[in-house]
Amino acid sequence: MSSESKFTHLTPDGRPVMVDVSAKPTTNRVAIAQSLVRMQSSTRDAIVHQAIRKGDVLSIAQLAGIMAAKKTSDLIPLCHHVPLHHVSLELNFVDEVEQRDEAVLSIQAKVETAYQTGVEMEALTACSVAALTVYDMCKALDRGMVIEQVRLMYKAGGKSGVFQAIPTS
Repeated sequence: MSSESKFTHLTPDGRPVMVDVSAKPTTNRVAIAQSLVRMQSSTRDAIVHQAIRKGDVLSIAQLAGIMAAKKTSDLIPLCHHVPLHHVSLELNFVDEVEQRDEAVLSIQAKVETAYQTGVEMEALTACSVAALTVYDMCKALDRGMVIEQVRLMYKAGGKSGVFQAIPTS
């Protein structure tokens, strides 16, 4: 097995271990992740008009995503506790939707640091928890919501350099 195909979170005998990043240089790192929440158009309208009884869905989901990014190492067992320098989330409804009675909310999280390891997990966690927050706040109105396509869109920094996801459709 080549060194690039070895699992870095396992010892040679298969036991879990947190990767030692102490010898790695500190570099600027950024990661952008995205998740989508598919819902009824009436749910989108209630969100936009702030008619959800639990409050301002988009603002609360944005805050939940930021808080989640900061807690990623508490949720993912072998994830490093990374000092985050910037976390932002953008929540926007997608204009082009296949079904007329359907709406799609795009949640994009951007996380930045200067550290010895990347922030991909923090970005993925941020957009995932933001999507879960939207679901939680709107589930009484629309139990058919679907959270989908949680994925890394972009990363830069570190030894592996830049990754840019190929846009879908």
